Amino acid sequence: MSKVLQAHIVLFIVGTFYAINYIVAKDIMPTYIGASGFIFYRVLGATLLFWLVHFFISKERIDRKDIPRLALCALFGVAMNQLFFFNGLSLTTPINASVIMTSNPILVLLASAVILKERITLSKSIGVGLGIVGALLLILLPIIMGRDTLAWSQGDSTGDLMIFINAMSYGLYLILVKPLMKKYEAMTVIKWVFTLGLIYVIPFGFEQAMEVDWMSMPQDIFWGVVYVVICVTFLVYFLNVFAMKTVSPSVVSAYIYLQPVLAGALSISLGKEKLHWIQLLAAVLIFSGVYLVSIRKKPSTVR
Repeated sequence: MSKVLQAHIVLFIVGTFYAINYIVAKDIMPTYIGASGFIFYRVLGATLLFWLVHFFISKERIDRKDIPRLALCALFGVAMNQLFFFNGLSLTTPINASVIMTSNPILVLLASAVILKERITLSKSIGVGLGIVGALLLILLPIIMGRDTLAWSQGDSTGDLMIFINAMSYGLYLILVKPLMKKYEAMTVIKWVFTLGLIYVIPFGFEQAMEVDWMSMPQDIFWGVVYVVICVTFLVYFLNVFAMKTVSPSVVSAYIYLQPVLAGALSISLGKEKLHWIQLLAAVLIFSGVYLVSIRKKPSTVR
């Protein structure tokens, strides 16, 4: 199996974890854990796991000169990304958040061109466009079927801004972490990114975290928290940086469009939703978009 295929399988698994997360973590906030407190436990739990695993599999150390870049990765990829998304989602509507999150691959594509000098090809531009159309079709499906109305105005402007900052910060993280992936093992990088990220998160989430009543928390909610920490934080971040050793940040970000497809497929399999032809069309558009974004031009050989 080629490394490129391995990277795409890994990114598909990441999308699946996120899709399941929409169902598992739905009832956790803010009833049982506040948004910032939840981020504290996510980052703390993942950090401990990264240190534990790294202790047994690697003795690699980092150069002091790379600490500033790691600190920036921690700021944009852990602290700002997670804090702004969870707090923004608690203020605005899921529709607003879903629409705004489609800007992430565009921001990554533009940042890649500026920072990494990655060329914006026609295929990548078309791929991002197809992904946006497919994602919007899924978001607007209830309106198309006459079951709902688009309630953008019911959202909160502060929450919308937080979601956009989250999308922008995660895009910057994907760009900043790429050079580190070429120099170090994936586990080494992500261990230090989360360690530094925890320092940023503590002032914002510690108080809420201490207010959680673990003794009275229902068992299903507790295991939901465990799932978010292990699968949606520890495994997702590690798998993303693992994939970035092979594919570009643009490809990693393009997989965000698969999340609504996978979430919809999961809902259908659980009998919560019936399959609609628009969902099939959206899936085709999104998968096509991911493929176009992932195309890499083969270097020409001199004969």
